[in-house]
Amino acid sequence: MSLLIKPIAAICKSLADENRLRILIAIGNSKKSVSQIVEMVGLSQPLVSHHLKELRRSHLLKVEREGPFVYYQISNGSILPLLTQINEMAEELITSHEPY
Repeated sequence: MSLLIKPIAAICKSLADENRLRILIAIGNSKKSVSQIVEMVGLSQPLVSHHLKELRRSHLLKVEREGPFVYYQISNGSILPLLTQINEMAEELITSHEPY
């Protein structure tokens, strides 16, 4: 198996921001407008738009236009299960190791 290091690093960099993770979780398995996402995550519209742009740049989100409205949707069905796996791993690592 050969790993594509640069794309992996780009995706990990995108996922390394707490606000982006909150946005992905808020979008979940449906499509959401910017205003819906703003309301769900409690961040300003400009900040949410910035993070949406970064998530799109790393191909984690796709955009759909319906008339004057723009909707965001997670681009790949593997993303949310991956976040769940990472969460489980983080919980295990935190609980199984002594603090520094």
